[in-house]
Amino acid sequence: MPAEKPPNRPLSAAMERAYDFWGIEKLASPHGAAQNDQMELHSNFMFSPLSGLSYENNTSRRDPSKVIKVDGTYYVWYTHRQTEAPPSGPELASDTVPSADWDLAEIWYATSTDGFTWEEQGVAVPRPPKPEYGWRSVTTTDILVYKGKYYLYYQGFNAIPFTGGGDVAAVTVSEADSPRGPWRPLGKVVVDFGAEDEWDAKAIHDPYPMVYKGKIYLYYKGQPVYSHGSDDGLEMVRAQGVAIADHPLGPFTKHPLNPVINSGHETSLFPWKGGVAAIVSLDGPEKNTIQYAPDGVNFEIMSTIEMPPLAPGPFVADAFADNGDGRGITWGLCHIPQAMGDSQGLKWAEDAHFTLARFDCDLSLDVHRPAFKRTYPGRYDAEAYFSSRAKLSGNQLNQVKKEQRKIDRETIMVAE
Repeated sequence: MPAEKPPNRPLSAAMERAYDFWGIEKLASPHGAAQNDQMELHSNFMFSPLSGLSYENNTSRRDPSKVIKVDGTYYVWYTHRQTEAPPSGPELASDTVPSADWDLAEIWYATSTDGFTWEEQGVAVPRPPKPEYGWRSVTTTDILVYKGKYYLYYQGFNAIPFTGGGDVAAVTVSEADSPRGPWRPLGKVVVDFGAEDEWDAKAIHDPYPMVYKGKIYLYYKGQPVYSHGSDDGLEMVRAQGVAIADHPLGPFTKHPLNPVINSGHETSLFPWKGGVAAIVSLDGPEKNTIQYAPDGVNFEIMSTIEMPPLAPGPFVADAFADNGDGRGITWGLCHIPQAMGDSQGLKWAEDAHFTLARFDCDLSLDVHRPAFKRTYPGRYDAEAYFSSRAKLSGNQLNQVKKEQRKIDRETIMVAE
């Protein structure tokens, strides 16, 4: 194929994309290795267990915030659940039995001097007494540092998750003068649900603040419907938007172009040069991509990724610098499932809980890590292919065999 798009030659849809979207040079070598080396916003992700955090039964640590570094110490905040029973669904939930993994949770924090060994410091934001805002659960937090103060944005639940129409919790915020607290809750919503016919009518999840263009940009995940387990088979529809304010406590105004990202299960963004980059994973038609918006709003796909971190909370030194010179990220924390029960069951499988782990990558202008740019054909070994997440379970195997006997016909050929 010529390096330049031929003007008078008909092209398939795939080759139109090769020239117009990817660039023909990205097909220049086997497995895409050469083009990945040239793609600044592309990386593989490597993972490491953390030291210093114990993993007791019915204890879950999930949804870490961005990592910040203050006076030589790293800080991270996260959803922490420690209950007498595992998540059991809304029908069995009580004041002591959680509905979901993030039910009856509080926001805890941990510190580290190297990013690998962490010391849990305990509660940052506790569940307030009923009927104060967030009395049922406070979860899924992220951090903002602004003009000498610290702000934790998070979801506040005033009802058992998955009762009354869905996983309903809006965004609130607490303020402190130190990363160690004490944290002063605002006690009210700062970003609320949209109207019934709007894209964020049923969820305002995963608040993620940055300072950009002199304002507070609070990215979040929303969804217009919640129909998990419905008769029509529909599932959650997720997208991401941004609300903007002049002050961390608001008022926040949702951007008129929302949603600004059409996919992704969690929010994870960072300044990149003069714009904003996003890790988009797990859900939607553009899942498992790195995207970039030169204006923080109009995102385009820059690369595809594999095995992205779940709920990534990157270390972003310049997340609040607003200097027009975003340098990117090299590491962060994420959560990984310790046990998910039956993969075909509901999300509140009885033994579901998560732990924190570290990821490393090269999405940075300040390092050069060729091994993180290459695509390795057949990079997964037998342990991965036959793990509990990928191997057919006993029930699935029986179903597959039964269906195979029913639908597999003799190979058909064209009649003479």
